[in-house]
Amino acid sequence: MAATPAGAASLERLRAWPGDHRVVVGLSGGVDSSLTAALLVEAGWQVEGLTLWLMSGKGACCAEGLVDAAAICEQLGVPHHVVDFREHFQRQIVDFLLDGYGRGVTPLPCSRCNREVKFGPMLAWSRSERQIGRLATGHYARVRHAGAGEALPVPGDGRGRHQLLRGLDAGKDQSYFLYDLPQEVLGELVFPLGEMRKSETRQEAQRFGLRTAAKPESQDLCLADHHGSMKAFLDAYLPPRQGEIVLQDGTVVGQHDGIEHFTIGQRRGLGVAWREPLHVVRLDAALNRVVVAPRQEAARSGCHVQAVNWVSMAPPEQPLEVEVQVRYRSEPEMAWMIPNPVSPGGVAAGDARRVELQFASPQFSITPGQAAVFYAGEVVLGGGLIES
Repeated sequence: MAATPAGAASLERLRAWPGDHRVVVGLSGGVDSSLTAALLVEAGWQVEGLTLWLMSGKGACCAEGLVDAAAICEQLGVPHHVVDFREHFQRQIVDFLLDGYGRGVTPLPCSRCNREVKFGPMLAWSRSERQIGRLATGHYARVRHAGAGEALPVPGDGRGRHQLLRGLDAGKDQSYFLYDLPQEVLGELVFPLGEMRKSETRQEAQRFGLRTAAKPESQDLCLADHHGSMKAFLDAYLPPRQGEIVLQDGTVVGQHDGIEHFTIGQRRGLGVAWREPLHVVRLDAALNRVVVAPRQEAARSGCHVQAVNWVSMAPPEQPLEVEVQVRYRSEPEMAWMIPNPVSPGGVAAGDARRVELQFASPQFSITPGQAAVFYAGEVVLGGGLIES
């Protein structure tokens, strides 16, 4: 069976890749990472598989994923390594989530997991244990490496930087979750699926006869997949804490069993009967209240963003007009990005990592704890966490 045009193009890029062709592939046991390993092997790379053991029990990050990842490595004839990261995952992700929900924000675990659990630690393990300095994954994103040709134009200073780009498949693009990766990690990444569509991935996996070719997609969040739902995960760790659902003037319109079960912009499932639809506009952790309002009162014209990671450009000194994505599935919206004024004595710690966003049109679901990622077309300029 011949390679699809997209598969053939990926193989051509991999064969022409400059430098060392030794790579560790992060294997979750899904079709995307499985095909990544298969394409690299076919392209002549020296491949080793690495699976992180993140949780005990069922699910993609647990027993099922470990078995499938091991079987793929056996089929491809490459070594497979399993590293126990359960304690690290508990500290960096589970505890982080519980702390955020307790403070009335809606944390975004995936970008944090990519930085603190997956990419950086996997690359460090590969270097120390296998003396391999390159990492590949099945993410639908692209990296334009510094020195590999002309960089794509960005509104700020992008000289000498590795650029992170959207995946070609708009429906699967995962660049939003990768905004927090540092330059030293981006420089060592290989994304063989970045210019493929999901349908082509399935076809290529069938061509290789991979056992994961028809494996269903997991949920976006592995914890929800593991526990059955995000509500079940939270209920397993947080005790019920009943409180009031109120309008912005304090009028009580309902009751809730925990603010952690609500998110900004939510309309369905409030359990409130009112003369017009209501949406969540604020989670008040201090008073244990869910604040709701009609849609026309829920939009916001701007927000502050903290812990910004500048990816494809240096920290800007002047306001820039950029596209901003405030949720994984949301459409990018135009906004002015205004950097924090630099301290009189120079750039103080944190100055370059905070910006204000002023949107061209009011936005409906600006959620503290979620990421605001800045784009110039297909290029990820940077991103950070919405603060207020």
